[in-house]
Amino acid sequence: MTAEPLLVPHPDAGVLARAVAARLITALVDGQAERGEASVVLTGGGIGIALLRAVRTSPAFDAVDWSRVDVWWGDERFVAADSPDRNERQAREALLDHLPVDPARIFPMGHPREPAADDAAALTAATAAAAQYAELLASRAAPGANLPVFDVVLLGLGPDGHVASLFPNLPGVTSTEAVVAVGNSPKPPPVRISLTLATIQSARQVWVIVAGEEKAQAVAAAFAGAGPIEVPATGAVGRERTLWLADRAAASRLPTAR
Repeated sequence: MTAEPLLVPHPDAGVLARAVAARLITALVDGQAERGEASVVLTGGGIGIALLRAVRTSPAFDAVDWSRVDVWWGDERFVAADSPDRNERQAREALLDHLPVDPARIFPMGHPREPAADDAAALTAATAAAAQYAELLASRAAPGANLPVFDVVLLGLGPDGHVASLFPNLPGVTSTEAVVAVGNSPKPPPVRISLTLATIQSARQVWVIVAGEEKAQAVAAAFAGAGPIEVPATGAVGRERTLWLADRAAASRLPTAR
């Protein structure tokens, strides 16, 4: 079973970041109250990193026992570990380096061990790193399962409707693997690693966080009945709840009643 998406509008991107931060803190606290621990899958992008900064400055920051939170990533640019383009590096600078986290519970995606001769070689290395990440996921799953049940998966949205590094009409959208290497990305860099829709759908809650007028057409297409091949974000649904958390500009092309 998956949850039908619900769009929740916000006045602007600043309010959106702070509101999602508050939601996330609450979800993690609830998860720890029910199960003793919690988990989150992080996203990159401007709004994704802004919400991590908002978590750091939230008055409720200390309500979470950060030592009992598993931290994963939805996708990663397959670039050097110290590259400023890494989602991991941005997340660490915005939030993780300021938390009393257990390093053993932070699970970054892999990076090149040495410079690749070309994109084909980089894709081969990324494929191996994707397989290793799938093994990590399985190691945190319940007995007999291949995936953990995430409390919250955070996703940004591209103007073309992509989430994580699952782009329209590329093979990753339909992959049945847990984690996939992405080549020929239409958005640089060309080689990436991404959770698949099947893995994202293992989450209790999936939140698509979207800000900006340039995303409005993708939001409208998603709520007009587009499928995952055309708009991959429509396949990003949670078991219990699917939220599209948008600012007013991103929701501007939706019917008023929506």
